[in-house]
Order: sequence, then structure tokens, then C-alpha cells
Amino acid sequence: MFNAEKVKNECVQWIRDFFDKNGSDCNAVIGISGGKDSSVAAALCVEALGKDRVIGVLMPQGEQHDIDKAFMLVNHLGIKHYVVNIKDTVDSILKAFPEELEVSTQTIQNIPPRIRMSTLYAVSQSVNGRVCNTCNLSEDWVGYSTRYGDSAGDFSPMSNLTVAEVKEIGYLLNLPTELVDKTPIDGLCGKSDEENLGFTYATLDEYIRTGKIEDIKTKELIDRRHKANLFKLQLMPSFVPDIEVKA
Repeated sequence: MFNAEKVKNECVQWIRDFFDKNGSDCNAVIGISGGKDSSVAAALCVEALGKDRVIGVLMPQGEQHDIDKAFMLVNHLGIKHYVVNIKDTVDSILKAFPEELEVSTQTIQNIPPRIRMSTLYAVSQSVNGRVCNTCNLSEDWVGYSTRYGDSAGDFSPMSNLTVAEVKEIGYLLNLPTELVDKTPIDGLCGKSDEENLGFTYATLDEYIRTGKIEDIKTKELIDRRHKANLFKLQLMPSFVPDIEVKA
């Protein structure tokens, strides 16, 4: 049985230990979307380090319809934050592509999260920071992240916690319920996560933790996604030459 308080306390200590070993005077830098993941990650860092060492970065692409939720979070936690609009950068990259190159839909959808991660690291290097990854186990399990985009970071407090577990910790941290319960939207194509995936996080979470699932087609879909996206969770393959080293 999941003990939210125990796991929350252990995660807070883990964050403290990470910073003790990797920059005791550094700040946690977090991309803030206003969803449960960035909300819980930021709240965990505040509890671990104090609000003065947590910096939020809001990165709308033009107008963001739910940016009020991101402002709600940074104001609720009382953390310093910056707003960096990435629209001009994304547009300039797409405009720079040669006309003969047909840009795929996937390319268009994944440029923004990669620009956001570049922005986070730019801010982080300017404020003596370490970038917090906000992915969770459920999303990672089925590859629901952008490689070198939101899947990147310097430390990852929630990558071994399912969506349901992240939400439990969010309630425990006294975050506004409208942030914890906010319908997750991928920010790429305007659909909810569950619409894109074809199954609910509740179904996925139960399957991850217990192996139980009723619908065979859903099981096959989850397994197929998991297998196809394992490369995102692994180190980049590297060639190892057979070189004889003389003593």
C-alpha cells in the first residue's frame, strides 16, 4: 500500500541529499506549467530547500489559455519566477528550414518542449541552478515525453511515482486541488493525455503496480508503447572499440 507521507518525506530528504552532493548553494530551477507534475515537483523542492532556493520558469508559446494556473502555483508557493515566451524562437526555427524540407507534424510538436528545456538550462546557468525534471513513472512508461525536452533534467524526484501517487503527494503538500486535479494536456496538440494515449492513467497505474488489467487490447497497446519507447529511458548507445591496451 502506498504511504504518501513516508514517500514524500523520503523524497524531500533525497532532494536535500542531491543538493548537498551536487551544489549545496545551488537553486532548483523548474519549468512551471500549472499542472500536477510541475506543481508537486516545485512544492517538494520548496519543502526540501526553502522557497528562496526554488525558481520557477513559465514558458508560454504565445498565449497560453491556462497560464493562470502557473501563476497560481508560483504565488501559492511564494517562489521567484520568470516568464520567457518561446513563440518567436520556435517560429524562427521553423522559418529557417529550407523550403524543400517537408517538416513533419511530430517535428512541429516537439520543437517547443526542446526549446523550453534549452531555456530552463539557460536560466539555470544564470542563477546557479540545477534543473528539476518533472516526469512521472506513468508517462515515462509509455514514452509520453519528448526526448531532450521535458524528459531531461539534473534530478528527477518523481520518475518512479505513478500519476495517482504524485497526486496523493500533491494533496499532502496542501497544493490547490485545481492544480493537482487539473486535466493533463500534453501542450503539443491540444488534446488531453488520456485522449492521446487511448486509455486512462488509472488503468495504466494499476497495470504498472499490480500487473492487472481487464481489457486485452489496452494491455497490448500499453505493452507496445512501453517497448517502443524504452530507448528514451536508456543511455545513448555508444560504440566501444576493441582496442588492445599495452601495459
